[in-house]
Amino acid sequence: MTRIAIVSAMREELGALLRQMPDEVPVVRGGREFYLGTLDGHDVVAVLSRVGKVAAATTATLLAGEFGVGRAVFTGTAGGLHECARVGDVVVASAVLQHDMDASPLFPRYEVPLYGVDRFHADATLSAAVASAARAVLAEAVSVPSGQGGVGDAALDADSLRAFGIDSPQVHCGLVVSGDRFVASAAEGAELRQRLPDALAVEMEGAALGQVCHDLDMAFAVVRTISDRADDSAHVDFTRFAESIASRYTLAIVRRLLRDLG
Repeated sequence: MTRIAIVSAMREELGALLRQMPDEVPVVRGGREFYLGTLDGHDVVAVLSRVGKVAAATTATLLAGEFGVGRAVFTGTAGGLHECARVGDVVVASAVLQHDMDASPLFPRYEVPLYGVDRFHADATLSAAVASAARAVLAEAVSVPSGQGGVGDAALDADSLRAFGIDSPQVHCGLVVSGDRFVASAAEGAELRQRLPDALAVEMEGAALGQVCHDLDMAFAVVRTISDRADDSAHVDFTRFAESIASRYTLAIVRRLLRDLG
């Protein structure tokens, strides 16, 4: 079975999972630490890509060329764009697009030059498995009584969620857009909603990973926890949210996914 990569941009987003691999010695390539090991019976490599599209593309290229990865799951946080994507919800990408790609008038806006497309589609089978795992994790999270902890391997319960105003988190599947800009104002968020009304969420890496995976014939999925509404409050308590909610979502979803994949 091919090796699976679990990728996040920042340590705050992947910390809970990395703590489940304490004995793995990192292999350094391109200034990044790649943690190779076995998790729930699967050959995995976990890595922090760093922030932005170029960083994500470099990481994806190394995963394929240096570590023989056949499937990659990019996880972490995102800003919610669509009205359905609330803080604490999970978004699984059916496709990814670079919202800052604009080579017009030579090519239509958003179209990647010489590819003839503006969207790269995530692997349908892998993404469906990720979405199924996420739904199971969220259902379990809200059912755990306060103070009794534990979504799978993550210490989450109803109180943990309510601390961030999360009461009934949902999973949404659709378009996720990426750009080399942290969207942190109501005006920017509103502009993106107007230009790309079907976009569920915005982040900074997924579409670059998707393009490289397309080029190298590597299956990919993108799963993001909504940390904010891509507005003026986007920077508030980001670190606490990533460590307390998103990182634990990631651990629980990934472990559920690996078990489901068998």
